[in-house]
Amino acid sequence: MSDSDSSHSSGDQKTFRQITRDRLLYEMLRSTRVKDSKSTWKVLVMDRLTVKIMSYSCKMADITEEGVSLVEDLYKRRQPMPSMDAIYFIQPSKENVAMFLSDMSGKRPLYRKAYVFFSSPVSKDLVAHVKKDSVVLPRIGALSEMNLEYFAIDSQGFITDHENALEVLFGENADSSHKSNYCVNTMAIRIATAFASLREFPYVHYRAAKSSLDASTLTTVRDLAPTKLAAAVWNCLAKYKATIPGFPQKETCKLLIVDRSIDQIAPVIHEWTYDAMCHDLLDLDGNKYVYEVPGNNGSEPEKKEVLLEDHDPIWLELRHAHIAEASEKLHEKMTNFISKNKAAQIHHHSRDGGELSTRDLQKMVRALPQYSEQIEKLSLHVEIAGKLNRLIRDFELRELGQLEQDLVFGDAGSKEVMNFLKTKQDISSENKLRLLMVYAAIYPEKLSGDKVAKMMQLARLSRDEMDAVNNMRFLGVPDTKKTSGGVFSLKFDVYKKRHGARKERNDEEETWQLSRFYPMIEELIQKLSKDELPKHEYPCMNDPVPTIHGFAQSSSFRTTQPQSAYSMRSRRTAATWARPRNSDDGYSSDSVLRHASSDLRKMGQRIFVFIIGGATRSELRAVHKLSAKLKREIILGSTSIDDPSQFVTKLKKLNSDELSLDDLQI
Repeated sequence: MSDSDSSHSSGDQKTFRQITRDRLLYEMLRSTRVKDSKSTWKVLVMDRLTVKIMSYSCKMADITEEGVSLVEDLYKRRQPMPSMDAIYFIQPSKENVAMFLSDMSGKRPLYRKAYVFFSSPVSKDLVAHVKKDSVVLPRIGALSEMNLEYFAIDSQGFITDHENALEVLFGENADSSHKSNYCVNTMAIRIATAFASLREFPYVHYRAAKSSLDASTLTTVRDLAPTKLAAAVWNCLAKYKATIPGFPQKETCKLLIVDRSIDQIAPVIHEWTYDAMCHDLLDLDGNKYVYEVPGNNGSEPEKKEVLLEDHDPIWLELRHAHIAEASEKLHEKMTNFISKNKAAQIHHHSRDGGELSTRDLQKMVRALPQYSEQIEKLSLHVEIAGKLNRLIRDFELRELGQLEQDLVFGDAGSKEVMNFLKTKQDISSENKLRLLMVYAAIYPEKLSGDKVAKMMQLARLSRDEMDAVNNMRFLGVPDTKKTSGGVFSLKFDVYKKRHGARKERNDEEETWQLSRFYPMIEELIQKLSKDELPKHEYPCMNDPVPTIHGFAQSSSFRTTQPQSAYSMRSRRTAATWARPRNSDDGYSSDSVLRHASSDLRKMGQRIFVFIIGGATRSELRAVHKLSAKLKREIILGSTSIDDPSQFVTKLKKLNSDELSLDDLQI
């Protein structure tokens, strides 16, 4: 296997997604160019998974520029192109190899020559099977392992495309079956390919099984998921060390493997940043937003599709901003644009200085064609922000959001929840459900009591909505007869007061109201960065020799965190929800956050965090924020990225009875 030099240089300024893109375009596609035939066009053949891998990192224009004139599906009937070469980017499965051999065999193969790139390590048996085909072998121009089998969903994020991981590994029927083992093993292979792409060899930390911390706790298959995945990733990396030329032989970065049990609040609480609200409140198809624009001369409105992605500079600037800040910034941008353009002023004054409608903006586009792209981008986000603010008002989300945050920080409890449910009967059932899920995550011991049952009755939840609340027990809540504090027992037993699942962060310079909440991985990443994760709770597969931090790690964690740090006293102010409190904490769109990925040369060692069971928008935002704060590129991986409704749907599929297995062997 060959690798492009530009992919993994320690001084490289490229982001994770850019490196992924470069490998696909240059290391794979460009490497098939033959010197004496520069103009030769090729066919690119992919399977269902690899076409997604490619689409997350590259545009069609990028692929065309590298000499590909046609993209084909391996499993669809294809037109023979005997004068053209083909590039196969496929998974190394028996079925795929059989299809490839079928394409290239016989007197009339589909293509002149085939360059084959496997997305992950191929077995020796399959290689031998290809090599023994004497007809096909001379027609093969390359047979390589790309070792790139993940979806780069963000400049600092990837998923392994295991949408059903929560159900397979945490559901009622979770066991050490072939299905769950296959899920863990394919997950490990795909995670390992991310390290192959970046030429990184990590210290592999993982959340320990609770049974290893408490002898009285029964070992469950779901509790062992991070342990099993860490072992499988370690095995893949060990093979890479032995087989990939130039793969590091010593540790170069850190990986932390956890699961959804570390934070059950993040997937369901209302997040108030622009990105999170778009995915929560708008009917998006992935990142695709469909909206209507007025037709010309009073004709029918036209539907337009747009992708909310990094190539849109306004999206890039505002996605991590609080919705109120995003709205203010958009208003400022529009005001500045109008003040600098006379034609825009004419259209604006014709509205008596009032708010511009979408129709007004379209007229402005026609009047100022030289600014059409700029105005269209701006008008798109003005419309989206306006729609979000209307939905916030219509769904009464500010009051609900305040109660959610107060619950998390210990400023509210069951009394306030009951009162809210009694007085807000018109709140949607989904929002009531999410409120109760936040409550259940903070008070897991009450799941089997009358309190939660009364709340669900008061909220008029349907049977499957009740299942979603009750099924939270599968995500790490221990036997409710025990006194420990549920999923947070690993971190909060010693200090935790009666209320609250988060501590106030006194070191933050700015917090917008309704944005006190932060995902648990923020704390874990910062501790991992400082080598302060308790070793018994987050052991390391590499088992490194104790260093200067070493032996004192767990004790320093206990002694340096005073009990008062977990105070749940309210710090609410009388400020309106749309006012920033002080200055810039890195959430601001004009902060260092925007430039985190542009100065990677000065960054320290990378940190990777992988969450089994789905990651959230808030967690993706956290890695961007912490990259700027810690001066280290932090990459978030997960089985999927879930919006609240997707997570709730997945929870409904986990059934009731918990399964315990003491004799499971890894």
